[in-house]
Amino acid sequence: MSMATLRRAARESVSGLPREFWWLWTSTLVNRLGGFVATFMALYLTLDRGYSATYAGLVAALHGLGGVISSLGAGVMTDRLGRRPTMLIAQLSTALSVALLGFMEHPVAIAAVAFLVGAASNASRPAVQAMMADLVPPEDRLRAFSLNYWAINLGFAVSSAGAGFLAEYSYRAGFLAEAAMTLACAVLIFVKVPESRPEQAPATAGKETAEPEVGLGTVLRDGRFMGVVGLSFLISLIFQQGYVGLPVAMGADGFTSADFGAAIAVNGVLIVALQIPLTRYIERRDPRALLIVSALLAGYGFGLTAFAGSIAVYALTVCVWTVGEMINAPTQTGLVVRLSPVHGRGRYQGVYTMSWSVAALVAPLMSGWVIDRFGAPWLWGTCAVLGTVAALGYWLLMRALPEDDAPVTEVVTGEIAAARAPTEGEKVTAA
Repeated sequence: MSMATLRRAARESVSGLPREFWWLWTSTLVNRLGGFVATFMALYLTLDRGYSATYAGLVAALHGLGGVISSLGAGVMTDRLGRRPTMLIAQLSTALSVALLGFMEHPVAIAAVAFLVGAASNASRPAVQAMMADLVPPEDRLRAFSLNYWAINLGFAVSSAGAGFLAEYSYRAGFLAEAAMTLACAVLIFVKVPESRPEQAPATAGKETAEPEVGLGTVLRDGRFMGVVGLSFLISLIFQQGYVGLPVAMGADGFTSADFGAAIAVNGVLIVALQIPLTRYIERRDPRALLIVSALLAGYGFGLTAFAGSIAVYALTVCVWTVGEMINAPTQTGLVVRLSPVHGRGRYQGVYTMSWSVAALVAPLMSGWVIDRFGAPWLWGTCAVLGTVAALGYWLLMRALPEDDAPVTEVVTGEIAAARAPTEGEKVTAA
């Protein structure tokens, strides 16, 4: 492939998206570049502070519990207060709580502040995803979500490497560095990212009242959407095993932490290298087939781990399930937007985000229990079963999904309308 072809492909991958999206994308990248604490938290508690692995696990669980709770609250805030205020509150709270965590000494104080960090750091996700749906036309959303996912993984890869250097110098420096980067993200949002929340459609002739407000009860009663949330939980439960089940299984097979690091690094390298070109390949393809294939790749990618006996084979299995991850993440997020009413996007995104947070809590318990009681091969077999169930669930759920939802005109706030000049005939439609 010539350089001209590569340049053209890169241009097509990033062209046509609103300027406001790129500022939001930049804020995501800045945020993830500063994600040091999650990488070295367990080492900080066990090696630097001398606490037990059980206590470190408790702190991690409380951090995850904070994320579960904040997902719903942040979803409501996103719809009520707006996307931008919710992101600013979340980022400022994260910066403050992370900095505070670095100075905590008592184990109860550390656990309590870790809970606050988990809640604050997870609170911006529903707002970010809702704002992307507001800003980007439906036909470009898969590409936009893929680019955002790419930024998350690029930032994580860089911050993971940086965390090692900071930890050698000072763990507290890592807490303060993350707080500073998160504060920079908040400043960027405040200066460059306008509000995008659609206004409620006014009453029109033949329609006496405006659209009813969407509550959490509305989301929970939406059977089709909650089916997607359930499938998201299964998929996330599978992918979490790459970080909770895989290192335990490799350690039991006599591999070192460096061996695990080499195998799991394949995940980040593939996503950074292939997410954008893969998105160009799947962008116009049937989301039904993509979700089914991604579930099978995830389940059987981990299932193949039962036959791994060398680092090379472990790395090969990581390649298989990583492709499933790259297909599933943007496609499923796009489906969530499509099923969400315009004025309830925050709440819908909050419930969807909660499915990943709950899976992050359940996955360590699941992997530990299955490995201790039955052995690692049973864990990988369970992943294959879960992937098959998820694929069947996507097939059943998507059969009744119409090809295109009827467009619904949004009334956009003046701030974002003034920030972008619409093209002739442009309409802002619901997913």
